[in-house]
Amino acid sequence: MCKYYLAIDIGASSGRHILAHEENGKIVLEEVYRFKNGFDNVNGTLRWDTNRLFSEITEGMKECKKLGKIPVSVGIDTWGVDYVLLDDEDKIVGDSVCYRDSRTDGMDVELSKLIDEDELYCRTGIQKQPFNTSYQLLSVKLNEPEQFESAKALLFMPDYLAFLLSGKKACEYTIASTSQLLNAEKKDWDFELIDKMGLPRDIFLPISKTGTVLGDLKPEIAERVGYNTKVILTAAHDTGSAIAALPTTEDDTLYISSGTWSLLGTEIMSPICTKESKKANLTNEGGYNYRFRFLKNIMGLWMMQSVKREWQEDIGFGEISNLARESNIKSVVDVQKKVFFAPQSMIEAVKNECKETNQQVPETLGEIAKVIYNSLSHCYAEVIKEIESITGVIYPCVAIVGGGSQDSYLNEMTALKSGKKVSAGPTEATALGNLIIQMITLRDIDDLKSAREMISRSFEIKNFG
Repeated sequence: MCKYYLAIDIGASSGRHILAHEENGKIVLEEVYRFKNGFDNVNGTLRWDTNRLFSEITEGMKECKKLGKIPVSVGIDTWGVDYVLLDDEDKIVGDSVCYRDSRTDGMDVELSKLIDEDELYCRTGIQKQPFNTSYQLLSVKLNEPEQFESAKALLFMPDYLAFLLSGKKACEYTIASTSQLLNAEKKDWDFELIDKMGLPRDIFLPISKTGTVLGDLKPEIAERVGYNTKVILTAAHDTGSAIAALPTTEDDTLYISSGTWSLLGTEIMSPICTKESKKANLTNEGGYNYRFRFLKNIMGLWMMQSVKREWQEDIGFGEISNLARESNIKSVVDVQKKVFFAPQSMIEAVKNECKETNQQVPETLGEIAKVIYNSLSHCYAEVIKEIESITGVIYPCVAIVGGGSQDSYLNEMTALKSGKKVSAGPTEATALGNLIIQMITLRDIDDLKSAREMISRSFEIKNFG
């Protein structure tokens, strides 16, 4: 009889329920449910509909019952930094605001008045990004301080959804590490920093280790979905899960977790919080078993997704990629510029940037896509040089995982621009990482090394360069 495990992997644009079981020494995946996600603009605030998200979670879990494939455990991973505040009745205080909301505009300046930016980086090891939880909370303190009067707990998005399943509140390490509020060396809340910011200490729950078993489903949830199962705190940050699923046991490998964002980096055992890494805006996010993901957040396929949504014709990503291959435009834009973060029109943002930098302005869909491919692969190559300079390691390979690993043209461009060998796959790395952590926790796989070896023989890996 098969033993099933369930990963609920929720990204900014969609969510999936993926079942896994072991068969002949390999991991077999089955997608049982998929749903759309996205933020809503409610009176000028970009916010997540957490009620709808949780409804989708339970609907997907019901599908397991219909299939007669009851999981022994379930884990949830999502994007980072976003959170909810709960009152003493466990009701959400304020809105569940999306990281792309403008409320953090100028908060980096406000925070620098309270703590020097060099000291902030030295403490937390987290790169300066406009959406960091630190900036979000400072915005609340300055503009909506009444929220803290009734708030009793802060939970990051996957922690909150796991709480709704289990009734147990916990802050998982990998997701908390994205906040810019943890001390990188101590792997715990930096309460001295929290005090300097004037945030209430009591809303910050103890940090829970990745792989913690929260317990069973709440009785009413078990009744709703038709079965009981263990709720496990997997690597709740989706990138943390994705990197756990790298199909390699080598230490000299770079990775790109490719999706809406491109997360490019390497695994290290101790954080690097030097002036050089700060200047390069590299980050030290927590990984499974207290490894560190030394990486840079790069504007990823969000740019292509935005262009596809805008374009009048109904056209697939494969067709867009083919059009880009046929284009000879050589223009390159800085994908890290704020103009590409949440523009009203991504197409116009790309065109305007080319115009302002005196480069050929793309007109056709193929030309616009080619500029994005040029720009992403150029940025990857530059970041690789930065990481090699700071770590002192020359990396021969780049492992691209996640949904973006299916984009063969981007993989080819990355190999060409970086001069590295590129491997692509598995595409379901985030769900896989989520699942193997559950399996290790339940002692069905020995350790991370064994899990990665199993992944490498279970899925096709394509090579470029």
